[in-house]
Amino acid sequence: MIDLRYSLVIEATEDPTFFAFHSPDLEGFTGVGHSVEDCLYQARWGMQEHVGLLKERGLAIPPPNPNPTVVIQNEQPAATLR
Repeated sequence: MIDLRYSLVIEATEDPTFFAFHSPDLEGFTGVGHSVEDCLYQARWGMQEHVGLLKERGLAIPPPNPNPTVVIQNEQPAATLR
């Protein structure tokens, strides 16, 4: 079982040795890993650390997602600035 409190999106990058990840439920939370498994491991501990920092700074902490999902996809193109 994957023990995450928030949803996670893992994206393959152009570099086959790196994956990027972020949580749509936890604003500002991002990271990189060398594999999907590495991203899952880092995200689990990173989310706990991120929530701890939010608490420490007195910022709002989003409630845990009751049904968090993990999505693995290709890297999404950056939005075009106008």
